Amino acid sequence: MKKPEFQKETNMNYQDLNAATIDRWIEEGWEWGRPIDHETYVRAAAGEWDVVLTPTKPVPHAWFGELRGKKVLGLASGGGQQMPVFAALGAVCTVLDYSPKQCETEREVAAREGYDIRVIRADMTKPFPFADGAFDLIFHPVSNNYIRETEPVFRECFRVLRGGGVLLGGFENGTNYLVNEDETTIVNHLPFDPLVYPEQRAQLEAGDYGMQFSHTMEDQIGAQLRAGFLLTDLYEDYNSEGRFRELNIPTYVATRAVKPI
Repeated sequence: MKKPEFQKETNMNYQDLNAATIDRWIEEGWEWGRPIDHETYVRAAAGEWDVVLTPTKPVPHAWFGELRGKKVLGLASGGGQQMPVFAALGAVCTVLDYSPKQCETEREVAAREGYDIRVIRADMTKPFPFADGAFDLIFHPVSNNYIRETEPVFRECFRVLRGGGVLLGGFENGTNYLVNEDETTIVNHLPFDPLVYPEQRAQLEAGDYGMQFSHTMEDQIGAQLRAGFLLTDLYEDYNSEGRFRELNIPTYVATRAVKPI
């Protein structure tokens, strides 16, 4: 069956569009593109630290275990927010991100603080440029809403982790894509997929939101299980502001999963 002309056109390189969009947001002061300062790095080295996978709740330290000497991959985790903390705690860090500016910031913070980090600009929807079993831990904050298919990502996470390695991930649960800007009216059906639905792409373009996609818990947690992971813990989180936050409606989930030995 022939694809509609709209779908053929918009399937072209949405990841490049997203990288350019995020670079533009960073220039405008985007929260998730601002690196930690020197004082935060020093406190982390002294054992005083927190990081987030989702907007507001810190990840439990017990989810990490001892970080010193561990090989950590920051997956779509550029921007100099989490990797510097892990480096301060003695981890051997690699970051993979598709935004040139997020990669640049990682290098700048590492140079400022005097630690080594491997920074790779790559598209996480493609096979990862790493050997099997290369990492002890993957830190994957909210970013799957910028990709259409999650299963290939989790399969690659499973491949590049050693046996006993840990995947920490943050994910939207789809609720944010249902409503209008002030979160008072349901205006969309799910899935939210701008490659299929022109009206949804128009919403994103009007707000300069790049290309985003809703995902179900089957897409996010089920796909981890199908990749071979064992889920060990999870928690829910909320938008940092807005009506859903006021009504205590969770919009995110963070998960801890382990690759069996």
